[in-house]
Amino acid sequence: MPFRVGYVREHFSSPLLQYAEEDAGTTFTLVECPSGTGQIISRLKNDEIDIAIALTDALISGIANGSASYKLVGSYVSSPLRWAVITGKGSEYEEIAHLKEKDLKRKTIDIGISRTGSGSQTMASVMAQEQDWLKDGIELKFHVKNDIDGLIASVNDGSTSAFMWEWFTTKPYTEKGGPDDTGTVRFIGSVLTPWPSWLIAAHPSTDRVPIDDLNKFLKTLSTYVGRFKLANNRTSTLEFIKDKFGYQAEDIKAWLDSVAYPNNCAEIPIEVIRNTFSILEGAGVVQSQEGGFDIDKFVDTRVVTLTGEK
Repeated sequence: MPFRVGYVREHFSSPLLQYAEEDAGTTFTLVECPSGTGQIISRLKNDEIDIAIALTDALISGIANGSASYKLVGSYVSSPLRWAVITGKGSEYEEIAHLKEKDLKRKTIDIGISRTGSGSQTMASVMAQEQDWLKDGIELKFHVKNDIDGLIASVNDGSTSAFMWEWFTTKPYTEKGGPDDTGTVRFIGSVLTPWPSWLIAAHPSTDRVPIDDLNKFLKTLSTYVGRFKLANNRTSTLEFIKDKFGYQAEDIKAWLDSVAYPNNCAEIPIEVIRNTFSILEGAGVVQSQEGGFDIDKFVDTRVVTLTGEK
């Protein structure tokens, strides 16, 4: 029986989509999770998916905060993710700092997120740390809006001041000719993740994901990632992304110039997990672990190879 892979339908998923097209449901089926990593984690818990390709920070914070629904089994994207900071078309905010300056009297900033535990939430906390808002006593008030449509509506009706979403995915909504043909939001800045952006997780039960099947999946995914990275495939890669996602060619080229994938999807540098945990701890997203940091809590050592100093 094919296992189920949860993913977000974005340009990052292109090698996975190419793999899925050729596999044709023999090994796995794709389960789209439009609300992002928070929804993916929920579906792992609810036995709706078996494997997840999701955001590094949300996966790590989920385990650190007690989730036993999955462990990390591999890497998917080794470059940072560029998060746009987004506000309404007619809002008073012109840059990130204005979110604090305009809302200073209330000491809170209303931030839209897709779901609790999502990357949109963890990255807002990282942004607050980078902006020193936490030191200034500013609190973030999170409002769950489920998906990109709900988030866009929230910054335009004033129920939130801003939200964060991947730059190129959101960019069409800023331009006439985009999904609504008017341009409904504005970018007021961006924040890069201080970690590689996507990891692979799996439910630890071998009844749901046999180890041999998981190893085969990661090995074959590595092959598709390798093809995707080849310079001599750039034209076909560009056309694939344009056809699947409708992005402008110049945006695809800019993204291809910035993205990096691992050579082996079945490896994770140990520093990725340790450093991400440390940053999330500083941002107040996770708490210190009793007895110190335990890498075995985060990874399935039956599958993944950890690289670097332990």
